[in-house]
Amino acid sequence: MSAHDRLVGAATLKRLRLARGWSLADTARAVIRTAADLGQPLDASVASVQRSVARWESKAPVLPAERYQLLLAHLYARGPHGRIVLGPGSDVAELLDALAHLGESERRLDELRTLLLRTATDSGAGMLALLGPSVEGGLSAALTDPGRLDEGVVDALRAVVVDVNGRVGSLPFVRLQLLLSPVIESCRRLLDGPVPDALLPDLQTVAAQAYTLGGRLAFETRDDGASRALYAAATTAAGAVGAPWRRSVVHMSHALVTLYSTPGLDAAQQLVDAAVRDARAGGSVTIRARAHALQAEIAARRGVQKSAQAALALAWYDMDSDRDGDPAGTSFSVAHLRGFEGVTSLYVGDPTVAHDYFAGSAAAMTAPREQVQRAIVSTDQALARIRLDEPESAAGLLHGCIDAASSTGGRVASIRLRRARRELRPWRREDWFADLDDHLIDSLGA
Repeated sequence: MSAHDRLVGAATLKRLRLARGWSLADTARAVIRTAADLGQPLDASVASVQRSVARWESKAPVLPAERYQLLLAHLYARGPHGRIVLGPGSDVAELLDALAHLGESERRLDELRTLLLRTATDSGAGMLALLGPSVEGGLSAALTDPGRLDEGVVDALRAVVVDVNGRVGSLPFVRLQLLLSPVIESCRRLLDGPVPDALLPDLQTVAAQAYTLGGRLAFETRDDGASRALYAAATTAAGAVGAPWRRSVVHMSHALVTLYSTPGLDAAQQLVDAAVRDARAGGSVTIRARAHALQAEIAARRGVQKSAQAALALAWYDMDSDRDGDPAGTSFSVAHLRGFEGVTSLYVGDPTVAHDYFAGSAAAMTAPREQVQRAIVSTDQALARIRLDEPESAAGLLHGCIDAASSTGGRVASIRLRRARRELRPWRREDWFADLDDHLIDSLGA
């Protein structure tokens, strides 16, 4: 960070403090109270903390230590009326920006925001915590009279969906559901009313995204009836937008949950076929690649090697095409496609090849958003090791998958873990099998 950046950060911290009418000593006392409220009392006097506050705002400012960052985040997350507000324009958003200017890493800032989201869901703040302070009034007015809907409200709803989706892997699914539910209800109420024609396509797009994510979250929390209803609503909303690739996204998400909630492959196959049709008619090559990859998995699960390999070839052709300007260019990567290659090899090919594909795919998935998928891929990698007659090594890999599934409550990972355990039954008298069983029971209850 440059000296100018650090001065901007210091000035922002000072502005936040003065906006609340606090002196340096008032801020020190507030930080000490916050620490006590969190059950982490500071072993420091008001004068000592006050000196730290002054250093953060000085002409040669220093970055607050991590403990003070956490306390400041909790302090500024609550608005003047005591309610948690985390959205754009909020005090805590300004705080995080100040910390960035003072040199804090994006990873640490993201950790702070995730911790605050946990607090918001503990308190029942839900979506309102993610809305900026200037948006709430507009949303309330639009819900009363949909004709008053404006672009700011639509953008704010979209931002909440993006934020919640980005927290998959960082927060348990049940907490994400709590954050998203008000968006889903708001979209339903607004679409039932006479919103301005110019905003209808954007609102339908946001609704399709919210309903699709909601369907996934409902499935993960084992509410299959709600999941099906949300996917039906998502299909309708996406179909009304006029961009077939968006409906393809809905079909693919629905197909994946159907694969694990409905016996057999026929229902999932129908959804995948629909996804491929829409993807081929749509404007996203990346979505077409993803649809072909999913088509390959279904064919492999059916044991049809030739069809699986043909679909994979199409997926690679799509991924290697020019994707500049693709509206969904970041939604599917080579690492994800390697995972599908692994699944294909696992069912209709060589387990050694499958294992290597899975290992490469898992190693490339390092972002928090990818941790759920990484656990799934690693569980499949363990299955490949079992088929290579390396059961103890497979069990060692599964321990990490159990931890990941436990932290998010992910249903797909749990299903795959139980399947892997069944394949390890021939070794059930081994000590390492007992350790794995204990870990499964302690973490997942089965």
